Amino acid sequence: MSTSEGNEGAVRQAAAALRVIKVLHTLAWAFFAGCIVAIPLVSWRGDDAAAGWLSLIVLAEVLVLVVNRWRCPLTAVAARYTEDRRDNFDIYLPEWLASYNKVIFGALYILGLAFAFARWIAGPQ
Repeated sequence: MSTSEGNEGAVRQAAAALRVIKVLHTLAWAFFAGCIVAIPLVSWRGDDAAAGWLSLIVLAEVLVLVVNRWRCPLTAVAARYTEDRRDNFDIYLPEWLASYNKVIFGALYILGLAFAFARWIAGPQ
């Protein structure tokens, strides 16, 4: 096997590994984004326990991000397989959404928590 064939194999392996990481990262993102969106919805339906659990699940992810300097741990893994550093190099999201992900979903999370808390304080409807 020539050196160029070995390099091509390594490039294909890196590309395959990056695709797997991007799929996993996208699935994790969808899970947490879904939790954030669900918080006010389940609260509106009166399920305070579900709203509380969803809030705690998202809080755990926030703590993981804080410990990792506001980066998903999968970003560092993906960086091993590419030189690309666009905001969406490690996830299957449009670049604009990857760029503003924390701002958008951070605001939705805080607003959802505020709504759930207000509903909880107000008591049964």
